[in-house]
Amino acid sequence: MAEFKNPQQEPGMERRLLLVFALTFLIIMLFQPLLKKYGPQPPAKPASPPAAAQNQAQLPSQSPTPVPAQTSTERGAAGTKVAPVEATSESETVVENDVYRIVFTNRGGRVKSWVLKKYTDDKGGQLELVNRAASEKHGYPLTLWTYDAGLRDQVNSALYVMTSSQSSVLSSQQSASSSATTTTTSSGAENGPFGSAQGRLAGAPVAPEDIKFAYSDGDVSVEKSYTFDRDSYVVGVKTAVLVRGAQVTAFPMWPSGFGDQTNGAQYATSQMAYQYGHTVERLSTSSWTILPSIKVIGGATIPGPFHWAGVSDQYFAAVFLPRDPENAAMVMLRGALEIPHGGDSKQMDKVEVLGAAVGSVKGVTEARIYVGPKALADLESVSVPGITGAEPDLRQIIDFGSILGYIARPLFLWLKWTYDHIVANWGWAILLQTVIINVALLPLRLSQMKSMLKMQRVAPQIKSIQEKYKKYSLRDPKKAEMNVEISALYKAEGVNPAGGCLPLLIQMPFFIAYYRMLGVAMDLRHAPWLWVKDLSAPDPWHVIPIAIIVTMLVMQRMTPQAGMDPAQQKMMNIMMPGMFGLMSWNMAAGVGLYWCTGQVIGIVQQAVLNRTSLGREMREMMAKRARKKEK
Repeated sequence: MAEFKNPQQEPGMERRLLLVFALTFLIIMLFQPLLKKYGPQPPAKPASPPAAAQNQAQLPSQSPTPVPAQTSTERGAAGTKVAPVEATSESETVVENDVYRIVFTNRGGRVKSWVLKKYTDDKGGQLELVNRAASEKHGYPLTLWTYDAGLRDQVNSALYVMTSSQSSVLSSQQSASSSATTTTTSSGAENGPFGSAQGRLAGAPVAPEDIKFAYSDGDVSVEKSYTFDRDSYVVGVKTAVLVRGAQVTAFPMWPSGFGDQTNGAQYATSQMAYQYGHTVERLSTSSWTILPSIKVIGGATIPGPFHWAGVSDQYFAAVFLPRDPENAAMVMLRGALEIPHGGDSKQMDKVEVLGAAVGSVKGVTEARIYVGPKALADLESVSVPGITGAEPDLRQIIDFGSILGYIARPLFLWLKWTYDHIVANWGWAILLQTVIINVALLPLRLSQMKSMLKMQRVAPQIKSIQEKYKKYSLRDPKKAEMNVEISALYKAEGVNPAGGCLPLLIQMPFFIAYYRMLGVAMDLRHAPWLWVKDLSAPDPWHVIPIAIIVTMLVMQRMTPQAGMDPAQQKMMNIMMPGMFGLMSWNMAAGVGLYWCTGQVIGIVQQAVLNRTSLGREMREMMAKRARKKEK
């Protein structure tokens, strides 16, 4: 199966960028002696819960264990039969408020459509979060997971009887229409929190307080109920399944990804996540991981406690908030799907579809489910009681990075403030923030240049010491004396060998944090800037990556590089821009814009520094050294 990776949201991306920068620096250091000798010279599978539990990595305070398929219940004695309850035909109910439009069907009491009204898809239409292709194969949202596959099929395909707190309104609408669709909408009418019946019948949007689904064939009984708010992405969920009076473990689930996933890279951003206290765990099928993690095994169970748990992709999430976190558990759902490659139906790609089922292992499941954008303001508005050691809301759903998250989140808040109060365009906001950051880092650039000048001054003496001990092998004890002499020289001249690299190391976390932040920033999705229609996607014309290559070439040429032979410097000046240009080719346009702008500002700063007495001295020393080599 082909594996797709999204450059904006791969697990461990910040670690790999740190590794790339570290290796790049190492290559530069190693290439100096190598190029001097050899380079150009100057003229002269799914498991059952018990089995799956054995395959899971151990968590700090929990490990995946099987959830019992049945427990005793106070609702009825074993063997109890109830009267059959089943609808005669399929019908639909539309629930609409200010932020979503949900279509429920009484077949399985599940969701057929979940539209987010404030967001658009790639074609400009309202965003449908139900992935229809995946749902047809792996299940629709808010179907039920049971460990008995036959029971699971029965409760998810039966025709339920639907009732509502506004049943009189629904009955009036049904009798007024020949269709089987019931439309219940939400409005700001004045009679009560959900408006008057007259306003609702006229089509004004008003959400009901709740809707309920019930089904029974005498042996199996199911109750499902949902509650709604006027302007929130949160929906209340309550489910119960009994078989001959005995409670059966049954979890509501979001099994089939999201409707915004249209290509392999977008499916690759899927991950399961859960939080208890300050601890957040993220699970992905991607092989790009450095630290060990729990394997994602379809049908395997991870026991709680959880304050929230669910599934997300790059920009949207469906997470459950159990009312009883201590007795919650999550079943990992994983399936395969074939999608057209690049819109070509003749060639198909295989992708991974992730989902999650979350509920209580002790009786009835009661939870809230947040289905909406991974927008910081919306997530922070959802209260999660009981969290200790972290903010009591859903903000941790956004993965700003395990290492540099403390930098990335403030950078985003600053960027959003810039957008809200100074320039109402995300591209210009990025440009302005980049200018400020680079001006703030100017003292580091100056410190780096001073350190390089000191290294250039002592370079002839260091070379003399190296020549003195050239005849000794690396294993010879005399070779150690060379390092002692060089260290003494550094100390006498006030030279720090790492001084030229330290400013760069300080700047790197800002770049990587910015990379991470822009990769998960919901606000940049479909945000335009000049010719770029979406700052969260690669530049369609690749103007920004080309500009990065050009500005790096100019920057490399302008920057004095102490201790490097001119021929070596020429080769590195070509290798480095080429390597980084390749890295940025499919990078999000917003990240590339930050990088390119920083390079342009760096060129201006370097041009000014080169005209100072410090810069002139360094360039004269390098020119003098080059003249000596030519003789």
